[in-house]
Amino acid sequence: MSVLAAVPAPPALPRTLVLIGLMGAGKTSIGRRLAQRLGLSFRDADAEIEAAAGCTIAEIFARHGEAAFRDGERRVIARLLDEPVHVLATGGGAFMDADTRARIRARGISLWLRAELDVLLRRVARRTHRPLLNQGDPKEILSRLMAIRHPVYAEADVVVDSLDAPTEVTVERCLSALAAHLAHAPAELAAEAGP
Repeated sequence: MSVLAAVPAPPALPRTLVLIGLMGAGKTSIGRRLAQRLGLSFRDADAEIEAAAGCTIAEIFARHGEAAFRDGERRVIARLLDEPVHVLATGGGAFMDADTRARIRARGISLWLRAELDVLLRRVARRTHRPLLNQGDPKEILSRLMAIRHPVYAEADVVVDSLDAPTEVTVERCLSALAAHLAHAPAELAAEAGP
């Protein structure tokens, strides 16, 4: 028996897998690898927003404010959720919007990549393109965001800890958690998956 035969097949997803979590949790890097392992395309909501707006997220925040950004984000995610099943990385604040959260619940499977504060800080330390972190002390800002967002993120269908380890370790943990979720999924989700 070959080593490859021992690796379980990734689960077949009946809906788009939507990654949520704070900046630095690994939604894009892990999302890309999950998509590859699942044989699906990968979409990044922030990149889609920038393409639609013709400027960076930082520029949208600076020119139009956070409310305008969130409105565009809501519309882009709604459009992406209407596309064929794929893996979708969302911005850290996307799941905080009640309309977006309801749409994800109806059309996707949400997976919260949960990470400890020190892990997030290490990952975002050298990045300057995050508008919310450019408004003061990143540790204080991330701590405040954790307090506000974690109770809402906890509504996700699946929760996986994004560890300070090689990306592949978290990818494997995500695949296992997804398989467990789908095995115990409500009947309507199982029916969407087919035979």
